[in-house]
Amino acid sequence: MRTVVHLLRHGEVHNPTGVLYGRMPGYHLSDLGRRMAQRVADTVADRDISRVVASPLERAQETAAPTAEARGVAITTDPRVIESTNVFEGQKFGVGDGVLRRPSAWRHLWNPARPSWGEPYKSVVTRMMAAVYDARDAAEGHEALVVSHQLPIWITRLHLEHRSFLHDPRKRQCTLCSLTTLTFEGPMLTTVTYSEPAAELIPVKDRAAPFSAGGAEDEDKPPSVSDGPGAAG
Repeated sequence: MRTVVHLLRHGEVHNPTGVLYGRMPGYHLSDLGRRMAQRVADTVADRDISRVVASPLERAQETAAPTAEARGVAITTDPRVIESTNVFEGQKFGVGDGVLRRPSAWRHLWNPARPSWGEPYKSVVTRMMAAVYDARDAAEGHEALVVSHQLPIWITRLHLEHRSFLHDPRKRQCTLCSLTTLTFEGPMLTTVTYSEPAAELIPVKDRAAPFSAGGAEDEDKPPSVSDGPGAAG
């Protein structure tokens, strides 16, 4: 029996100070982010989505809402698909004044493969895959939409494609409101595909940013060429 699980990254976040918000409360979608979420809902309107799951963070809940409403299903909140932890949460990564310019931060950067600045990638995969399998089983024969965050979705994809967790954050294929789609035949994963239903709404300079900073001045936004611990969103 064919079952599909879509991993959806949230839309643009209102973040005018350009901080790495991580799991911090109070970070909602911007007006553009809400348009992105609606675009996703319109795109998947004819899909057989019977279950909508979301991270407990506001931006994920708000991204899930239009699709849940369109499909007439309640949002199931699953803490296992929450953003990864990060020691730099609440810090700025803007050009010229970012936290990575401070020598005191460098002690956290010694192991990018684990990574040393945040939640171990293996732990992220364990919780994400448990949530994916539960969503698959709950939507058996239909489709499920799971709204999460860039880093957890990307690390899950690397795991499923048997690739190294060590990666360049600039090259993650997981932009705002993108869909990483997992297709199962019974319990077996058969394909992993990727699409960007809201691509035309994303400012070009923000497409590769490691986290969203809607409403921020250019100097306060995370550089899209940044790497390492700024990579969460």
